Order: sequence, then C-alpha cells, then structure tokens
Amino acid sequence: MFSDSVEITVSSGKGGAGCVAFRREKYVLQGGPNGGDGGKGGDVYFKVDNNTHTLAHFQGNKNLKAEKGQPGMGSNMAGKAGKRLVVVVPPGTQVVDVETGEVLLDLLQDGQEVRFLEGGRGGLGNVHFKSSTNQKPMYAQPGEPAVTRVVRLDLKLIADVGLVGFPNVGKSTLISTVSNARPEVANYEFTTLTPKLGQINIGEFDSYIMADIPGIIGGAAEGKGLGLKFLRHIERTKTLLFMIDLASYHELEYQYETLKQELEKFSPLLAKRNYAIALTRADAMSPEEAVEKTNLFLKLVNLEPVKKSRFAFSEEYPVYEQEDFDKAFYDPLKPAFIAPISSAINLNIKPLTYALYQMVVTERK
Repeated sequence: MFSDSVEITVSSGKGGAGCVAFRREKYVLQGGPNGGDGGKGGDVYFKVDNNTHTLAHFQGNKNLKAEKGQPGMGSNMAGKAGKRLVVVVPPGTQVVDVETGEVLLDLLQDGQEVRFLEGGRGGLGNVHFKSSTNQKPMYAQPGEPAVTRVVRLDLKLIADVGLVGFPNVGKSTLISTVSNARPEVANYEFTTLTPKLGQINIGEFDSYIMADIPGIIGGAAEGKGLGLKFLRHIERTKTLLFMIDLASYHELEYQYETLKQELEKFSPLLAKRNYAIALTRADAMSPEEAVEKTNLFLKLVNLEPVKKSRFAFSEEYPVYEQEDFDKAFYDPLKPAFIAPISSAINLNIKPLTYALYQMVVTERK
C-alpha cells in the first residue's frame, strides 16, 4: 500500500524521579542522604532510509513514544536513561506542524538523522539538597515531563525526471519500457493511482530516476481527479517531461495549455522547471498522420524542426531540439526538445532517454 501523508503523535521520554534515601549501615554513624538522580528520558529522532519508500508503516502505529527514564535509587545510584526513539522515514519526507502548517524538518539525504524532541531531564536525588541547616532532606526532584507533538508527515518523491500528462497518455508504458518499474498498464484512464519510480540506466555507471505521476486533468490544482494529491511529487523534480497524446480526443493545444496552467496554479516554481515534450502514441496512426500532427504542434508553439538530431531521433519524423542543453545557452522558457515517441514500437525511446539524461546532467552541475 502506498501512503504519502499521515498524521502521527510523537512523545519524548519523561525524566526519571530523583530518589530520597539515606545511608544506613551498622558501623556508620549519622549516615547522610544518598538518593541517586533519575535517568534522562529518551529523545526522538527522525532518520532517513533509502530502503523505505512509503509512509504506510505508520498507518497502524500513530502514537510513538520514547522510553522514560528510570528513577534514581539509594547508594547514589542513578536511574537508567530511557532508550531513544528513531522514526524511520523515506527520503523526501517533510515533518509539518499540524496546527500552523510550518515545515519543521525537510529530510532528503539517505542516513540523515535529526533530533526532533529532547527527553525530559532526570530529577535530582536528595543528596543534592543537603546543607548545614538541612542535614536530612526529605525532598528529591521529579523528572521533567515528556514533550508531545502532533505532526503530519508528507512524502514528496525525489526524482530527476517527472512525467506530466493527462490520464492514459502512455506514462506508465514509457516508464515500464525504459526502467525496472512495473506499474499497471491498461486501456482506461487513472490506471495509475499511486506514483511510481524507475531507474533508467545509461551505460554501466550512469543513471537517473524517473517518476510516473498519476494523470493530471483540468482543475487538478483545485482538487479535481487525483492531481492535487500527487502534484506534490513533482515539486522536487528539476526536469519535467510533458507527454502529449497524438491520438487523444483532446486537442494537442488543449492538453499542452491545460498542463501548463495546472502546474502554474499549483506552484509558480513548477512552471519554471526545465522541460521537454514527448508526443506519445505515434503508433496509433499512420506515419504520415503522425508527421502532420507533429508539425502542427511545432507550429502551435512557434518552433521549427531541426535538420539533424544530436540524439539520433528518427529522421522519419520532425523533431525540435535546442542548440545546447548547457545552462549558458539553454533557454528555460522553451522545451529542450520535442519528439514523437511510441513505447509500443520502440520509436525514439532510446534517444529520448539520452536526451533526458543530458538535461539531468546539466541540472546537476
């Protein structure tokens, strides 16, 4: 089960109470106070683990408590400190205050460990309160109370490339073709109900992560469809691949403008991400019709096809590419490239993965 938002209550450990005790031995006259201190309560830590991919493990366990400190004992023996609580979360998790909405922690790096709540200090035993005027103190401190916070954990997936498109435009088919991800693929809308990540390998030593985001429709930023729930997962993605369906009953211009508008409404920063455009399902029509529709789309966005592709896109179809993806020349207001593709017949799939990799490398500089 995938879960990307959950509300939990976390509590640090209460400090142990100090001890009231006196030394009483047969040959020791006037033995004084010797009550030990209470143990410190356990702290609460959040730890990032790459092997965890969802927040589902919190669904049946929403009240998490660190161990309390043990009380002090006689003979100046201090109580045992409480065991700390380590809350394991996947990379990309934000810890948000439920009341104010403030982001308290933003956990990104594998192995990152942050103390969130400190356990209560143990109380002092009565040995600390003896004096010349109070040689028999009957008082010891109680331990400090635990600290409790109600927080919401929000998971925002971390990927290099995010697939953005209407439902049933071929996002799941593409990611299953180019990576080891195996999302459900079917001929109906909203097949993908949860985001999927796939690793695309480039050669032996290079790779990048692609995220298949559930379909976006008009009004997604206001909560229609599944968009509002999952748009958050492309917030951290630096590179977007718009997937426009050549065979859809929706006009190409409508698909493109709707996607841009929904991203802008959800987050103005998203609208400024580097992006490319894949015109999908070119196999669903004749090559002549696919060429005609590709040219029509290029005309709609006021761009001219290039004579020769640097990434070996098929010469049978018109393709647009910016001159260089290097940041010194790359224009973020235009798509890095536009190319028709088909996962079913493997049209332009390999060149697509290399072109996206070049965008990712440029963004990592």
